[in-house]
Amino acid sequence: MHLKINTSFTFMKKSLFQSQPVLYILLTLILLSCQEKNTVPSKQMINEMDLKRGEIITCGPDDKKFGTVAFEFSGTEKVKEDFNLALKLLHSFEYDEAEKVFSKIIDQEPQCAMAYWGVAMSNFHPLWAAASETELKKGSKAIEIAQYISQKTKREEGYINAIAAFYKNWDKVDHRTRCINFEKAMENLNTEYPDDKETAIFYSLALTAAADPTDKSFTRQKKAGSILNGLYPGEPDHPGIVHYIIHTYDSPELAEMALPAARKYASVAPSSAHALHMPSHIFTRLGLWSDCIKSNLASVTSAQCYAEEAGIKGHWDEELHGMDYLVYAYLQKGENDLARKQLDYLKTIKEVHPLNFKVAYAFASIPSRYVLENKLWNEAAGLKIHYENFPWENFQWQKAIIHFTRLLGSANTGNLTAAKTELNELNTIHKKLLEQKDAYKANQVQIQIKSSEAWIKFKEGKNVEAVTLMNIAAEMEDKTEKHPVTPGEVIPAKELLGDLLLQMNKPNDALKAYEANLKKHPNRFNALYGAGLAAEKSGNIEKTNQYYRQLLAVVSPGNSDRKELTSINEFLKRN
Repeated sequence: MHLKINTSFTFMKKSLFQSQPVLYILLTLILLSCQEKNTVPSKQMINEMDLKRGEIITCGPDDKKFGTVAFEFSGTEKVKEDFNLALKLLHSFEYDEAEKVFSKIIDQEPQCAMAYWGVAMSNFHPLWAAASETELKKGSKAIEIAQYISQKTKREEGYINAIAAFYKNWDKVDHRTRCINFEKAMENLNTEYPDDKETAIFYSLALTAAADPTDKSFTRQKKAGSILNGLYPGEPDHPGIVHYIIHTYDSPELAEMALPAARKYASVAPSSAHALHMPSHIFTRLGLWSDCIKSNLASVTSAQCYAEEAGIKGHWDEELHGMDYLVYAYLQKGENDLARKQLDYLKTIKEVHPLNFKVAYAFASIPSRYVLENKLWNEAAGLKIHYENFPWENFQWQKAIIHFTRLLGSANTGNLTAAKTELNELNTIHKKLLEQKDAYKANQVQIQIKSSEAWIKFKEGKNVEAVTLMNIAAEMEDKTEKHPVTPGEVIPAKELLGDLLLQMNKPNDALKAYEANLKKHPNRFNALYGAGLAAEKSGNIEKTNQYYRQLLAVVSPGNSDRKELTSINEFLKRN
């Protein structure tokens, strides 16, 4: 979009300039002044954005409870309530609904610059997958209009220019670099308005969005957390504060600090499916499986309701996202029947809106987790992609999960030819991700490649090479963080290392690997059982009792058919 000043009277101005330059200058100033006062976007400019419109859809309390926000801006009183509602939705990542409200404001007051800023923010979603081309184009148009409007405060101009820094050259600059540009712009705005709570909240979001997943000092996250924790006591019902605290501390090293916010968020914004789900990020990090299950049962139900109310053909992406975490938690409690029901239900899903990163991840991870956690190697080797019409070529990393699962299944059933075929597929995917300059996902696939090579070497009888490769994979995984959308790796590399060493009859080394894994992934079923079994084989009765009893405390009594529990109970009877 190119916004141009009206250049009528060009010939007359040229004549004036030649004959009476003073009058020419006066006329030019008058025209510019009129133009500046008359910067209301045209209907055509607004229509070009193709905004989402309609009634707000929610499946929570009747009063549409999304928390409390009070944002100062230059709009009229009649739109301020709607603007704050839009911000509440935005802070809970209800992006479609937020855009609807910002669109309503634009229809009522097309000269409200901050409403266009809201549209741009609604198409940003910094902590999820990168925005699509359609979203980037819409956000760019919204910002261009916002900058065109002259009626805005200096602070509002700062907000608009900050998100403009993200959209600038979106077709040439990668997502993370543009997130860093947004962070720097928000830092400047926060410095200029140090007492502005909303600016501080959005700055903390920018810090977390720009965080380097390989930075184990968590520099940006700790800074964001410090800002948010400073605001939290005075704003306990602000959805952005509690939500962003969870995202900021979503790592094993920091998760404990987010537990109060995790227990609070669902009650702050119970009308948001994402708010119902989000606490489970911290519950998963801390191995609080019952809390995780409760959180995602509520989220999945809300997401199903939303799909029905919105008239979505098929299923909403938030439903599958919640199912991913739900299955993960069921498996850690040994509740195979409930996990299997979710898997069978997943197989009935043929259409999801929108088709995005988290949908692809759920389709790949849920069936993979089920067979890998239960060591169903024949099923793993023959794992099929049940959603064949899904555009898997657009989601290479998620596609790699399926090949990795097949490879481990093939290796553990002795079919090394099939395993090596799957390894070739992983190497091809790794190459594609490098060509796409997606270093993070390429690194995640490289971890799978090293793990795969280790198990193939082990099955070939090359134990030294196998342990070396598996240690490399584990070290690589330790140096980076999981993607914020996922509950965790389908199988942690340190746990796979423990499994490898245990099969090599090196129980002391295996125990060390399992214990290291439990520090990062507490209360995982297989890690606890593996640690107990390794301790038992090494003659350490005290640790055997410790890990076996810990596992029994994690599982649901009478609700698990895992055969490992039988051997544990037999050991405890003897000891």
